[in-house]
Amino acid sequence: MPEVNELRSCNTKGGIWKSLPSFLIINFGIVMILMLFFCPSCFLTWEGIKSMVPDFIFSFAITAAMSLGGTAVESYFDKRISWIHHPVKRFIFTSITYLSYAFLVAFIIVGIYSWWRGGFTLESIPWKLLFNYSLMPMGIALGFMALFTTRSWLLEWRKSALEAEILRNEKLASQYQSLKDQLNPHFLFNSLNVLSGLVYENADKSAAFIQKLSRIYRYVLEAQKEELISLEKEIDFAENYLELQKIRFEESLKFSIEIGDRTGNIPPLSLQLLLENAIKHNIVSEDNPLFIHIFRKENNLWISNTFQPKTSQTEPSTGVGLNNIKSRYQLLSNRNIEVIQTEDEFLVQLPILDLST
Repeated sequence: MPEVNELRSCNTKGGIWKSLPSFLIINFGIVMILMLFFCPSCFLTWEGIKSMVPDFIFSFAITAAMSLGGTAVESYFDKRISWIHHPVKRFIFTSITYLSYAFLVAFIIVGIYSWWRGGFTLESIPWKLLFNYSLMPMGIALGFMALFTTRSWLLEWRKSALEAEILRNEKLASQYQSLKDQLNPHFLFNSLNVLSGLVYENADKSAAFIQKLSRIYRYVLEAQKEELISLEKEIDFAENYLELQKIRFEESLKFSIEIGDRTGNIPPLSLQLLLENAIKHNIVSEDNPLFIHIFRKENNLWISNTFQPKTSQTEPSTGVGLNNIKSRYQLLSNRNIEVIQTEDEFLVQLPILDLST
């Protein structure tokens, strides 16, 4: 999955300081804020500014070392312990490692600075005093640790969420393609069953059926490439499909399509499956004609047929139909189809989807 690999590589490249200039500028800004906070009057005179130079160097060394160490520690553990899967373990190891580093580095920098300022000689090192002074920069270290820990957790959480979304989309696309792949053989199988019956009944009807079937089947092949298709195209297809069936059933099949507003979209071939099931599972005869009514009510398309089920099924069921349509709607939106069966009517409501939402 190239998207996931690219995402991982982007999150592991660099750190919070991606270049030396930005590293220096940010740490310089932090030190200036600290100096301004502790001695705002020092900035008012040139002598005051010069007096701050040693403390500025010391503070810059501390903040640079703390930020550099924080980056290194987070980068090290990012590759080894996940915030998502082992948050407690990650926090403990990060805290112990970084605070140990921070104290050691602070102790060294404090010692060098004190020695440079003449605070002691190498023959008489005040270890306890240096220890106490080294605790002061730990406040800065804690601030950096909170910054780096929060940043690292948020980045890993974002990466994990994006990866999960990418995998989910790929899974949904695979599932939807699998559902669409069912339609092609399903439609052909049932059409050939109808044609096999017509061949023995009427040669002219068979020829007309084949001609219309070829045009309809072309639409089937094209529609399968789409996740959603315009309602207008699907209604046109339904009209052609029902006219095709009338070649076989003549006046035993009656239909009515009342669609004023044809805007919107539905999963392709949804009507074909419903119409096919209506004809397949109900009695279609001169004595008991099958009536199919397609109409729109607000943002829903209704498909109604007289409910007169066959006492025995002569055609094998492929298991594709309502379940296929339900599954595709579940993958495409949060709206579901509705099925209503009464004593003499079978209705299916298909939500009309809007691509812009």
